[in-house]
Amino acid sequence: MATILKNNPFSIVFLSLFVLFSCDGKTDFNQYKSIDSQGWKANEKVFFEFDVTDTISQKNLFINIRNNNSYEFSNLYLITELNFPNGIKVVDTLQYEMANEKGQFLGSGFTEIKENKLFYKEKKTFPVSGKYIFNVRHAMRKNGEINPIEFLKGIQDVGLSIEKLD
Repeated sequence: MATILKNNPFSIVFLSLFVLFSCDGKTDFNQYKSIDSQGWKANEKVFFEFDVTDTISQKNLFINIRNNNSYEFSNLYLITELNFPNGIKVVDTLQYEMANEKGQFLGSGFTEIKENKLFYKEKKTFPVSGKYIFNVRHAMRKNGEINPIEFLKGIQDVGLSIEKLD
């Protein structure tokens, strides 16, 4: 290993950057799930499981969305469900702005893919230790229609991240 690093300065830079960015002491959980290229199917829940051992510290929870230019809307409606280890279930209907008044997508990214880090729960303390299950599905409908959009195009990945507060 040492010989490879000595002979290739790029390896040293890459290894240094990997160590620097992979050690984020604030992040308790960060996971993404890819959405089928056909689109996010109506009523398809994206599931995340995470363990909680710290029932004292406050955390911020984020829903992370990666979208591309195929996304046709300026907002996004989501229905979330957080299942506690003791059987309690919290369901929320949320709306997020995805584009500004000029129609430009919000979020970060230099290519057509934009990443949005959307607040889900702020300053949350988990009251019970154990395994939590979080799921999210889209609730997008065209104006005047009752049924959700069958395949919501343009959403590439859905993620959940949990960060400790300073």
